[in-house]
Amino acid sequence: MPPAKPPPLPPVADASPPPRNPPTPLETPAPPPLPDQPADKNTDKSSNSPQLALADDPTIKNLTAKLAANPDDANALYRRGQVYASKGAYTLAIKDFDDTLRLNPKDVEALNNRCWARAVVGELPAALKDCNEALRLRPNFVDALDSRGLVNLKSGAAKNAITDFDAALKINPRLTSSLYGRGLAKQRNGAVSEGNLDIANAKAMDPNIIQEFESYGVR
Repeated sequence: MPPAKPPPLPPVADASPPPRNPPTPLETPAPPPLPDQPADKNTDKSSNSPQLALADDPTIKNLTAKLAANPDDANALYRRGQVYASKGAYTLAIKDFDDTLRLNPKDVEALNNRCWARAVVGELPAALKDCNEALRLRPNFVDALDSRGLVNLKSGAAKNAITDFDAALKINPRLTSSLYGRGLAKQRNGAVSEGNLDIANAKAMDPNIIQEFESYGVR
């Protein structure tokens, strides 16, 4: 999850930082995925963001104009989905990722980001299916491992969450969302001391990690 995800994320060029797994730019090579993940911790993650405010966002306006000219512009759909996710408009983000995957069912970045967004809104079986498909297409995809860890954590499958977060941290030991998520999963699985250590280390790396997970519905 911060992918989402998301799951931890590089900023979007002219918008709030993307979700943990960053979007593919429209006309430049795609940056490494969100991220840490699909919604950035410094963005407003309220899924009730006014439609008018979203429509007035310059990046969204630009992408929407591109889509008006070409509704099948997969890059614009994916990018707009990332921006929506970064602003907490998860339902709109999922719809754009749906359309992206309609055009390219094997787009692993879109699969991962839809997995993460679905996990945040509680569509857990569908989210798990997306992450599993992303990992089938790209084994050891660190962002999808992180996103699936979030899905398993929210589903109550603590052992599976630990396995996913372990795999993600083996690839990127500084992936804060996986470290914090693993700490929570270890606590819930009975390894309280180990979980506390992971959580303390994650908080030292990112003091906002607790609020980030709370925005995902995880406490």
